[in-house]
Amino acid sequence: MDEFVRKAAAIGFPAVVLMIVMGTTGLAGAAAITAALAMLGPGGMIGGIVFLGIIGLATDALAKYGLEAVLVGIYQERVKNGEMQSNLCQEVQNLPISSDLKRALKEAINF
Repeated sequence: MDEFVRKAAAIGFPAVVLMIVMGTTGLAGAAAITAALAMLGPGGMIGGIVFLGIIGLATDALAKYGLEAVLVGIYQERVKNGEMQSNLCQEVQNLPISSDLKRALKEAINF
């Protein structure tokens, strides 16, 4: 058990997500892994593996820069890619985040 915990800690948050989803499958062993990966991502197991990779990248970025910096960067990039500022502001308004963070994102969108 200790060896498993050390290996899971080395993998990080994606391992926690996988363990939780595996627990919800009601299966054991390889069947639980297969079912969990298929549940996580679009496109079956491959999508689940990709999704876990994206989670790993996201948690790394959040740990380095913080939530506000990551979200501001995402919304500024979306504006640069031609998305309507009004649509993005409405999207931000509907996010379950603090009013201070909403204000910062709207300022970044309307720069």
